[in-house]
Amino acid sequence: MIVVGAGAAGAAAALHLARAGRSVLVVDQARFPRAKPCGGGMAASVQAWFPCDLTPVVEAVIERVRFTWDLGDPVVAELPGEAPFWIVRRSRLDAFLLEQATAAGARFLGGAAVEAVQRHGERWRLTLAAGADALPGGGSLEAPGLVIADGSGSRLVAGLGLGPQRPRFATTVSVELEGEVADPATAHFGFGLVPQGFCWAFPRQGGYSIGLGSFIGRPVDPALARAEADAVLARLLPSLGFAVDAGQRTTSRLRVWDGHHPLHGEGVVVAGDAASLCDPFLAEGLRPALLSGCRAAAAMDLWLSGDAAALSHYSDGIRRAWGESMAWGRRIASVFYRVPRVGYQLGIKRPTAPQRIAQILSGEMGYGDIAQRAIRRLLFQRG
Repeated sequence: MIVVGAGAAGAAAALHLARAGRSVLVVDQARFPRAKPCGGGMAASVQAWFPCDLTPVVEAVIERVRFTWDLGDPVVAELPGEAPFWIVRRSRLDAFLLEQATAAGARFLGGAAVEAVQRHGERWRLTLAAGADALPGGGSLEAPGLVIADGSGSRLVAGLGLGPQRPRFATTVSVELEGEVADPATAHFGFGLVPQGFCWAFPRQGGYSIGLGSFIGRPVDPALARAEADAVLARLLPSLGFAVDAGQRTTSRLRVWDGHHPLHGEGVVVAGDAASLCDPFLAEGLRPALLSGCRAAAAMDLWLSGDAAALSHYSDGIRRAWGESMAWGRRIASVFYRVPRVGYQLGIKRPTAPQRIAQILSGEMGYGDIAQRAIRRLLFQRG
């Protein structure tokens, strides 16, 4: 078995496959440890998917979510006590899961950029660029099964006919702030600062992880996206007690969920951001990455054991467990982010709405549970 990508999805898949007794090689173009721009928020319920304790990498436990419009008009929702929200630093989480996978018997090949994958008979052949740690002149690898989890920038999945052939992207800017955190138990979601998008500030040990996302419109010039983000941060950061130019800033793009697509082929599955699973409304990507990584491993283990339908069941299972909720999330986003002020007043400001969003973030509820009524309210007001 080969897993392409050692992020959350790939490392989770490698861990479960190795524990199932499979021979696993994880390849990644990065060398670990490595930085990873990400808010790092995930429902504590993901613990149930892992045989190891994840709390050593949890940096904050969120008890409430504070929503604002243009830094004012706040609404606070308490998270359900039985399903809190965790904040992790991705550099630590990914390395931790990879360490657990290698301890279970998986091997890791870093600095190994995969240039191409091809099916040869009953095996997959991966062509590597020069510079891999164990293959300094480049070369190729072969395996009967393949998990592709190489992130939002994946260049492999489209050529295999997996996921959307024209992925939809959200423009994001991530900021890592080091300094005092006023309220380490509160996550902040701000609307109105980012045109047709939002910003979040998640407390962690020694600072905040901040993200800005725009979900309608696609600025293709990174310099323009960065300039727009700097203007937003010049207002946001002082509200958190930081200087306007504070923090390390990274501009990137996230593949967001944009319809149901096959996530499997003959002997191959795609997981994580490469599978375009990121929430199109609140940009949650870590929980679906872990979910898909764990399920990809289970499906691949069954397929290697002779269950010919296991990989198609993986696609169907991700659709039911995640995609059906995201279909409603996309509908909500398409209305909300075109009229965000109205959306905030009629959605977030409703007495039950913040608690419902908090339950979605904690994994207790899906968008389908609230979507139809929310969309009717928004469309009625627009009319």
